[in-house]
Amino acid sequence: MWGGRAGALLRVWGLWPAGVLGRRPLNCNAASLAGSNPSGCWNCGSPGGPVRGDGFFCPQCRALQPPDLTRDYFSLMDCNRSFRVDTAKLQQRYQQLQRLVHPDFFSQRSQTEKDFSEKHSTLVNDAYKTLLAPLSRGLYLLKLRGVEIPEGTDYEMDRQFLMEIMEMNEKLAEAQSEAAMKEIESVVRAKQKELTDNVSRAFERDDFEKAKEILTKMRYFSNVEEKIKLKKIPV
Repeated sequence: MWGGRAGALLRVWGLWPAGVLGRRPLNCNAASLAGSNPSGCWNCGSPGGPVRGDGFFCPQCRALQPPDLTRDYFSLMDCNRSFRVDTAKLQQRYQQLQRLVHPDFFSQRSQTEKDFSEKHSTLVNDAYKTLLAPLSRGLYLLKLRGVEIPEGTDYEMDRQFLMEIMEMNEKLAEAQSEAAMKEIESVVRAKQKELTDNVSRAFERDDFEKAKEILTKMRYFSNVEEKIKLKKIPV
């Protein structure tokens, strides 16, 4: 473990990244998008639940069914369970699902369907945001593999890296001009691009320990990015 001045400053600055993995993980299977209900449709009692089409609605009465919480985000968003994601396809899928389940389209329906639509919409939003960003996508993919990164620890980070983060935050704290902040922002963006490429290769090799190390570094840089955004906001 590496402590001392740098470790203390990292804690003071709040550099332990936010809990991207705070949500309860969803299990992955090949069930339908809305999840089959063994007791059948809640509205008409049709046995077997949704079995065809988009999978969100009862095939008999077309009532919106509850979301299937057994599906993981990759399955929900029709993506391969991989770090490499076609973001254009992901956005199209997001728009498609929101056209089906957004609460605005259920204002004249039963209260049950209104509640289900809100749950569906929330789930779709969470899945989209998680898979869109490389950091949250990688952390989620790791969690599906049973690998988690503890919060608030620095024992796996080498001294050189932590010194780099500390010095970058010192520069940011001292930056008084837009040009100075843009310079720091440019460095962070380049670092994140390099780390994203590296973690992609780690996942391709199924080297989850390496992916864990790289994603931990990405969380530190992501924290710096958030501080830059906050500093840009006029007081």
